[in-house]
Amino acid sequence: MFEEQTQAVVQEDDKALADPIVKQMVVQLRSMDSYGTYDTWSDARVLDPLVLTKERRKAIPVVGDPDETTISRVKAFYNALAQLIEKETGLLAVPVINLTHEGFGRALILVGKLVALDKTLRDVHRFGFDSLEALSAEANKLMGKAVALVNEHRVVAEL
Repeated sequence: MFEEQTQAVVQEDDKALADPIVKQMVVQLRSMDSYGTYDTWSDARVLDPLVLTKERRKAIPVVGDPDETTISRVKAFYNALAQLIEKETGLLAVPVINLTHEGFGRALILVGKLVALDKTLRDVHRFGFDSLEALSAEANKLMGKAVALVNEHRVVAEL
């Protein structure tokens, strides 16, 4: 899509690359790369397609079906969240993503019998963030709520 057509937005020295959620995103994206495409890529280059500037958003049609690459980015985001929730709570966190071919659905993160996170997904073909800082802020907000819920209902989370 736009990766080949535009210049990189994420710079190699971006301070956000050190954020735990951003690091975990890199781990998740690299783990999904079965063909080894990302082997020679820097972390900044791997994450660059997740940053949607105004120009990049304009290049994506308002209505469209998500491609497999975009779906893998959505999965990587929720896998990374689940990993950090698990690290924070000490309990297994499992992401469950259900998407239609049109890019609508739900993302859940289950901890035991507890639904720690429930996010409605819309327009997945336009999935991305304004910056790595925005990615981090959104992830930390979601993670904070999920961890608080797990701690509040720990008995259910341990089932």
